[in-house]
Amino acid sequence: MTLIAGAAALGGFLFGYDSAVINGAVTGIQDHFDVGSGETGTVVAVALLGSAFGAAIAGRLADRFGRLRVMHLAAVLFAVSATGSALPPEVWVLAAWRVLGGIAIGLASVIGPTYIAEIAPPAHRGRLASFQQMAIVLGITASQLVNWGIAQGADGKSQNPLGPLDAWQWMLLAAVIPAVIYFVLTLTIPESPRHLIATGRLDEAAAVLRRVEGVGVDPPSRIAQIQKAIAGFHKPRFADLRGRFGLLPIVWAGIGLAVFQQLVGINVIFYYSSILWQSVGIDESNSLLISLSTSIVNIVGTVVAMFFIDKIGRKPLAMIGSAGMTVSLALAAWAFSYKSGGGDDIVIPDTEGTVALIAAHTFVFFFAVSWGVILWVMVGEMFPLKIRALAVSVATSFNWIANWAVTETFPNMSEWNLSATYCIYAGFAMLSFFFVRKFVTETKGRTLESMG
Repeated sequence: MTLIAGAAALGGFLFGYDSAVINGAVTGIQDHFDVGSGETGTVVAVALLGSAFGAAIAGRLADRFGRLRVMHLAAVLFAVSATGSALPPEVWVLAAWRVLGGIAIGLASVIGPTYIAEIAPPAHRGRLASFQQMAIVLGITASQLVNWGIAQGADGKSQNPLGPLDAWQWMLLAAVIPAVIYFVLTLTIPESPRHLIATGRLDEAAAVLRRVEGVGVDPPSRIAQIQKAIAGFHKPRFADLRGRFGLLPIVWAGIGLAVFQQLVGINVIFYYSSILWQSVGIDESNSLLISLSTSIVNIVGTVVAMFFIDKIGRKPLAMIGSAGMTVSLALAAWAFSYKSGGGDDIVIPDTEGTVALIAAHTFVFFFAVSWGVILWVMVGEMFPLKIRALAVSVATSFNWIANWAVTETFPNMSEWNLSATYCIYAGFAMLSFFFVRKFVTETKGRTLESMG
């Protein structure tokens, strides 16, 4: 079961890798195409619009063609996008290839947690679903490590040539390798038993249930339980999500989780940390090294989350994370208020610079130990079965739209006032605490069929 969940979660690895690899390439792209902060923000953020589209269609594709075929499609799109992004003749062509890669990210962001939640036994579902976030943070870390290594080969700068291509082009092209591995490994895992039952393939479903739930499982009984849960099931329509205030309360709760996860500004760290640290006087090579260190902290926090999520539950962990992020972001805002100078002559005092570095790493830790894992666990398990695939798609689409909004606005906002920008993120972190406390229902230990 662990190997099956791990193979499925490789989509999360590509999700993280492809999302964050642009961080190391930003300076090279700016130099190569001679673009400013506004155009840079658009090139970085446009992939997220593709991600929103990919997430929106993933549920319907998964219900019609199966979970595995969506994984295969995502792998192909990842590889094609990486190749095109590395060889763009114009900046708008790069943006177009990033949209295609974004679609792949959106597909992977939905299909991974959906598949793992459907195939995992209830007692271990939280831990196994956490594989998705672990894969994401490993992908982020791998991209930062590869970026740093490639930059070192080009004298520490992404805009420098390295053989026939510039360093930033090699950074983007490297994503082809994990895409191929993902495609191959997903050929070795079984289809979701719930999809097999929904499409009448009961013998195949029984075989998969024996494989994933162990020798003690009674396949006819489990199949009957799942059939009962999907009795009267029809292809989900947006009308099924309608309720009070436009949508069902559970759908609003999922959207809220998805949006707050991004409004705290986490992906500023992973998409822009290189130019963020350069904006307070740190050179490009060292800024890439700091990006790598925050990615390592992200891994540590995710491991901690995987240990505690089935012990203390999703809701308490989310509230702990919200509180920690609020304090960390407020400290970063205070430290950035001491930034002075302009152009290539930007400085920040040593004390405040140290506080900023510690606050950034602490923020990433509290995010990783809570919201980073909890969103992908909960969206895979919190919705009733009859609307799950569609509801996951809707919530995840909102996640990507919020991600786009933060990513698109950060370059201009940071030039306007970096400290005020972090104050805004701190405010959203505080609001997320109260949102979870009032609107989120604990899902720890419940079967998927009991959700509703």
